[in-house]
Amino acid sequence: MTTLPAKRPVGAIAFTALVLVAAMISFSRYRGAMDYYEQGILFACAAGLIWFGRFWPAMQRFLPLCGAIALAAIELYDRNLARGGSNFFLKYLLTSQSLVMWMCVLFFLATLMYWIGLLRRSASSLSIASGLTWAAATASLSSSLVRWYEGYLIGPDVGHIPVSNLYEVFVLFCLITALMYLYYEARFAARSMGAFVLLVISAAVGFILWYSFDRGAHEIQPLIPALQSWWMKIHVPANFVGYGAFAIAAMLGLAQLLVSRGILASRLPSYDTLGEVSYKAIAIGFLFFTIATILGAMWAADAWGGYWSWDPKETWALIVWLNYAAWLHVRLVKGWRGNVLAWWSVIGLLVTTFAFLGVNMFLSGLHSYGGL
Repeated sequence: MTTLPAKRPVGAIAFTALVLVAAMISFSRYRGAMDYYEQGILFACAAGLIWFGRFWPAMQRFLPLCGAIALAAIELYDRNLARGGSNFFLKYLLTSQSLVMWMCVLFFLATLMYWIGLLRRSASSLSIASGLTWAAATASLSSSLVRWYEGYLIGPDVGHIPVSNLYEVFVLFCLITALMYLYYEARFAARSMGAFVLLVISAAVGFILWYSFDRGAHEIQPLIPALQSWWMKIHVPANFVGYGAFAIAAMLGLAQLLVSRGILASRLPSYDTLGEVSYKAIAIGFLFFTIATILGAMWAADAWGGYWSWDPKETWALIVWLNYAAWLHVRLVKGWRGNVLAWWSVIGLLVTTFAFLGVNMFLSGLHSYGGL
């Protein structure tokens, strides 16, 4: 008998067609403003999104929804930035800053519901928390897309991909960490993990709120010369996949340590499950952090004439890389398991946080433009 090939799901085919159409429209409209590298990035992103949608089918709904929200905002703006303060839907729902504020509220509510679900063993509360996290991630990605457009409304020389300052990358961190967590939540059917993972996202949200209201960081600014490079478009997102993954591993390491002492042991996933998710998060984070480090070296060579200069930021990035390389080595080669690796992942997040924030706050160097 002849075996018929398996039919591809209609949703996957429609998603692939949508991404290809969007990429071709973008290319036809804006290729004059893009160099060959940026055109390559456009089609590489399209291919990556198609693969991502097939790998994780939830993205076939999530990404078009975010795109639709951004397009609605663009339509309401009608090429006039001032409408953001006069149009009701823009002002309260669809400007980039409004979407970020909704993201903050939704992440705080999700954290609360995860803890209620964990402590009360309430499946419905955990389900609501998961839905709130999806909604917050939707607001996060939509806000970045809208902010990108708003920059070009201010001026062609102002518009840029929103990954250039602490405000923008903290929004990116929330998005990436939330999406990675939601993937593991579904993969391991363990929603109670969210009570710990959402704590670190809520901490980032708290920083965003402080940075917005105290420093006015939500205002879109032109790129400084050091960041006017297409390398930024790929180096920064790759870096934050690593940061998000390391944050997830640290929070699950904390949960693992509590379970080992019998605290919340009957409410959280098993000790071994927490350890396994931490390992997978660090493995994918290490991969992307390695890619980001290589891209950063290539960017440095392009901007400053050398791949490595032992700048404080570069040195601490190397320390972070060596830390997680050693973590993976002792687990995979030496067979280590248990509390040692859990403590290591928690301490690793402190090292990573200093490399990300502390270096810019307390040390000076070529990356000093990233300070508070």
